[in-house]
Amino acid sequence: MWGLFSFDRADYPFELFGIPHIAMLLLTFVVAVYLFLNRKNIREQSTIVWTYSLVGVLLLGEVTFHVWYFAHGEWDITVNLPLQLSSISMYLCAAMLLTKDYRMFEVAFFVSMTGALIAMITPELFFGYPHMRFFQFFISHIAIVLACLYMLWVEQFKPTFRSVWRAFVALNVIAFVVWNINNILGSNYMFLNGKPSSATFIDYLGPYPWYILSLEVIAIGLFLLIYGFVYWTENKVKKQS
Repeated sequence: MWGLFSFDRADYPFELFGIPHIAMLLLTFVVAVYLFLNRKNIREQSTIVWTYSLVGVLLLGEVTFHVWYFAHGEWDITVNLPLQLSSISMYLCAAMLLTKDYRMFEVAFFVSMTGALIAMITPELFFGYPHMRFFQFFISHIAIVLACLYMLWVEQFKPTFRSVWRAFVALNVIAFVVWNINNILGSNYMFLNGKPSSATFIDYLGPYPWYILSLEVIAIGLFLLIYGFVYWTENKVKKQS
């Protein structure tokens, strides 16, 4: 039982695109579809429940992560500050949900959802099913995606083409700040000073620092792709209504 909370990576190794991994991706898709199909009922009956539930899951996931590291004496300033894109996204999404601020939505919608989806598809994760860290990782990232889709479909916040570029600028400002912190601490938050230690899609983007330019191109490409998908679905829904 306690092995499910251990810090020994060998006990429950993560298998990329193994059945548990694929199951979490399918779960994300199913819950997103549920949110879309029930968006009107949620808007009329349970926005408060959804808002605070999502905020609670986001913050609980972050707290659990830090408590787990502290409990094992592994917490380190070069690893555990909330400066990875996933942690930044959690706080962005929590603030977005609580404030309902449109500028916050513009940044979180593109930066947080894109980062969360990439992280779930090719995670830097060393603990597989049924370890606690496996569930903490995926539940937190699913909550990020749902928070963004909730604001889009339930709260009816609509990104514009300018939102894409505002989010891209914001992402680069965040990256610049984190890069400077990395240089001070000797850390590698957001993988701006070196590649992840586990296998991820970054391995195919060239050596340091050139892969960062590749990530820039991928980021703006994904932002535009998400905007195009939102634009297409909104037009399709309008025609059917």
